[in-house]
Amino acid sequence: MTAPARPRTSEQLIRAEEPVLAHNYHPLPVVVARAEGSWVEDVDGNRYLDMLAGYSALNFGHRHPALVEAAHRQLDRLTLTSRAFHNDRLAEFAERLAELTGMDMVLPMNTGAEAVESGIKVARKWAYDVKGVPEGRATIVVAAENFHGRTTTIVGFSTDETARAGFGPFTPGFTVVPYNDLAALEAAVDDTTAAVLIEPIQGEAGVIVPDDGYLAGVRELTRRRGCLFVADEIQSGLGRTGRTLAVEHEGVVPDVLLLGKALGGGIVPVSAVVARREVLGVLRPGEHGSTFGGNPLAAAVGTAVVELLETGAFQRRAAELGVLLREGLAELFGRGVTGFRARGLWAGVDVDPALGTGREISERLMREGVLVKDTHGSTIRLAPPLTITAEELRSALGALEKVLG
Repeated sequence: MTAPARPRTSEQLIRAEEPVLAHNYHPLPVVVARAEGSWVEDVDGNRYLDMLAGYSALNFGHRHPALVEAAHRQLDRLTLTSRAFHNDRLAEFAERLAELTGMDMVLPMNTGAEAVESGIKVARKWAYDVKGVPEGRATIVVAAENFHGRTTTIVGFSTDETARAGFGPFTPGFTVVPYNDLAALEAAVDDTTAAVLIEPIQGEAGVIVPDDGYLAGVRELTRRRGCLFVADEIQSGLGRTGRTLAVEHEGVVPDVLLLGKALGGGIVPVSAVVARREVLGVLRPGEHGSTFGGNPLAAAVGTAVVELLETGAFQRRAAELGVLLREGLAELFGRGVTGFRARGLWAGVDVDPALGTGREISERLMREGVLVKDTHGSTIRLAPPLTITAEELRSALGALEKVLG
């Protein structure tokens, strides 16, 4: 008999990936094998506090009991039918998600990029069928420094050359304006504009929180000029900022919401376009689809996520602990931290470049048992699970203070 293979160490596994995996990521040198709540453990038995939470995909922590139970229960019954048939989980998911967001209809997809691509298609179809834009001339206004995904259409209107370079030619029909600049947005909107697509808070750019009144201004402008306001809440939504949706901080209701990441509970990919009936109602059979979109397993987990959010407990927790996060970062201002932006349990932290790059700071924190990820330059982002305790959050801030000292 062949002896069972010995478990490989982190170093061995990282080395084994090198020749067989595409090099489209540069992960920190930690190999996670187990996780629960706010904590992960690597193959060598080292524990780390997760302060990234899968870029907000793990808002409810690793393996939340209610979400794991919902997945297990559904795995024993039915996982996939395709949309060629109905399934018994999809109606409730759509009903409850629409009610949670105050919208009418749901288009279920899988990944965040798929939700954005679907939102673009819906906006263009609406422009032709409802607004009366001549065929082939619909445009969409987006913001500089955006991050909406990695597909060719989406990177085509990115201002990040690392994301764009070498992937053209790009899809036409997009106009880029500075973020947080209503005058520039006003000047860019014309009779061909189908929609304004923005992130209420720009995550990848460094958790950039716009000025008070910006989102309300976007809403007023789009309504007045007769185009759609499409809010990409894939990272900012579902409790992260202390509200169900980040737009709620200004009492704004967009025409279209793009959701993902946390909607799958960190278990399965689930995303959705959620909109008013007169917008999503433009789609007809055969014009759009997804084999896995709205599958029973995704719908079961998505419904369980909505159930957690319906209580309001996670939103309140993010708001309350967000105060602790801001206060802790304020204490580090001038002591290695040169600036920060925060809303709820989400922060972009600018570190003095003399102390290291964002990558180097992330590696030092990893050695202190805390996992974060850099964005650009010397900026790191903090987005812990909404289940994190005050004690755990203070511990992470203490580790940050130590590596900056």
